[in-house]
Amino acid sequence: MKVTIYDVAEKAGVSISTVSKVMNNQQVGQKSKQKVLKAMEELDYKPSVLASALTGKRTSTIGFILSDIANPFLAEITRQVEDRAHEAGYNLVLCSTDFKQEKEKRYIELLRQKSVDGFILVGDFKNKDVLVKLTHRGVPVILLAAESHPSLSVNTVTVDNFIGGYEITSHLIGFGHERIAFIAETAGSSQERIRGYKQALQEHSLSYHEDFIVISDSSLEDAKRLAVQLLDSPNRPTAIISSNDLLAMGVLMGVREKELNIPKDLSVTGFDNTLLSKSCDPPLTTISHPIKSMCTQAVDMLVEEIEGVKKEKQKILALPTLIVRKSTDYNPFKTNR
Repeated sequence: MKVTIYDVAEKAGVSISTVSKVMNNQQVGQKSKQKVLKAMEELDYKPSVLASALTGKRTSTIGFILSDIANPFLAEITRQVEDRAHEAGYNLVLCSTDFKQEKEKRYIELLRQKSVDGFILVGDFKNKDVLVKLTHRGVPVILLAAESHPSLSVNTVTVDNFIGGYEITSHLIGFGHERIAFIAETAGSSQERIRGYKQALQEHSLSYHEDFIVISDSSLEDAKRLAVQLLDSPNRPTAIISSNDLLAMGVLMGVREKELNIPKDLSVTGFDNTLLSKSCDPPLTTISHPIKSMCTQAVDMLVEEIEGVKKEKQKILALPTLIVRKSTDYNPFKTNR
């Protein structure tokens, strides 16, 4: 049977109002307070989160919404955010949207009904109208590992994706690659990485081929299909950049289907430096993000906003790191410009 505030009052030998004052940290005699705390412990009484919400108090819960829990990069972010939130005394309510706007809207509405104290939105959150409504209502929101909307006043913690795209393209150019393809997603992070890719090509006086940038639906199967399509082209690339490590795994599958060797016939790179990049064969050259510090900053900024520490909205831009492994090498098929 569920223990109620009435049971606590009866066991402690005090009034219900005294129990309520203790729960709300209001002034009450020390002797009565100890009686109530002891009764709550013996009865294993847990105050209702919903009841707290109805009285206008914080619920110590954070709505955590991401696009794809199956992505190992987002799974690592989830773990780090949960650890930091727990240290701060908060719990996460996790929702995965599968890149669908209707699910984004439905989960936001559901979590608002549960009176979460704030939101951490991870990755590419597509429903801008929902974000606008949240900010207009004064709901604390953090965008994590996502490009911010210029018209929105929200805190953002992300990595410099332009620099990541520039660094990994420059790495391949340094190995003599001139025909470099890019398998991207529709996310804002991919667009910034493509911008860095184009900048590196331009600085090295290399031609940019429109058909060398292809957009994936974010699945392994589609990345494999696109890789095969690129490798079947008459002027096939000698290197393929993938906008995350998961898509790079699809590229590796496509390369094996074509019976080519990595990196002898084709160099392959990813982004995110997940466990996949370290365990595949050959290990993957990729871009690493400072995930732990990014997640710590995101949770801390959100908690400060929830708890009334007034600060200007911030955009924290972390620097990526190039991790070189065995999936990239010198290009023996270098063309003459």
